[in-house]
Amino acid sequence: MSVIDQKVMLNNGKEMPVFGLGVFRSAKEDTAQAVKHAIDQGYRLIDTAAIYENEIEVGLGIAQSNVDRNELFITTKLWLTDFGFHEAFKAHQKSLRKLGLEKVDLYLIHWPMPMHWDKTLAAWKALVEIYNDGLVGSIGVSNFEPEYIERLIDAHSVVPSVNQIELHPYFQQKDLRDYHNHHDIVTQAWSPIGGVDSYGMQGRNRDILNDETIIEIAGVHNKTPAQVILRWHLQHEIAIIPKSVNLNRIIENSQIFDFELDEIDMVEIDGLNMGLRGGLIPYENEKGYGLKISD
Repeated sequence: MSVIDQKVMLNNGKEMPVFGLGVFRSAKEDTAQAVKHAIDQGYRLIDTAAIYENEIEVGLGIAQSNVDRNELFITTKLWLTDFGFHEAFKAHQKSLRKLGLEKVDLYLIHWPMPMHWDKTLAAWKALVEIYNDGLVGSIGVSNFEPEYIERLIDAHSVVPSVNQIELHPYFQQKDLRDYHNHHDIVTQAWSPIGGVDSYGMQGRNRDILNDETIIEIAGVHNKTPAQVILRWHLQHEIAIIPKSVNLNRIIENSQIFDFELDEIDMVEIDGLNMGLRGGLIPYENEKGYGLKISD
């Protein structure tokens, strides 16, 4: 196992790399090359979603690489308009066809739908059945608060393996991470270096990569601010999927296994938490996306 291929054990006994490539908002024309390049550089986890509309290109990048499929960990996600029991089954098969794969390693419910909770429960029931049928390696959720996770568990007695959430030094979600730890759910961070700053951060113009504390720590370790932030995640046992289609940055993001932040560094970065969310609030996502979902 290479250093970049470090893994975490999920609650169903499967292993997942702690580090991978995200392709949120990656343009179709850039995605296949980025995925192939990442795999060539040692990445083994690729994270996509139906709503990203680049599953086909992710599949092309996987096919163009010289790495055996069994060495890769592929994640995709069920979108809100496909919630429901039969709808989720169809969406899962559609994602597999686009990816050109017989199976994905992790299938996530992308967001909760509190205003259509019956559809959320039906979607989770479908994922449980898909998992029990051996059609997916593990199942989990994304952007779920403890209340919603508890309701899934109460309904079907299955604990998600992963909850993928917005998480970065300005929005650290420690209470949610503690909840995950208590229930043996892996925390995986999307936007781990604060890329969501570019579309809001609750109306504030903040750039984590230009934070003075981060820059100072990066200088001490002869690393970039992005590398310091990604290393901070790993030392908090948070799995990460930084997104980039820039070939040099894909390499840069992976060069975080050859140094360690000391206790003072960690405390200083922990102190940057502002509770500033850049993405949508989970219980408002239906309104945020302007969805029209029939009952």
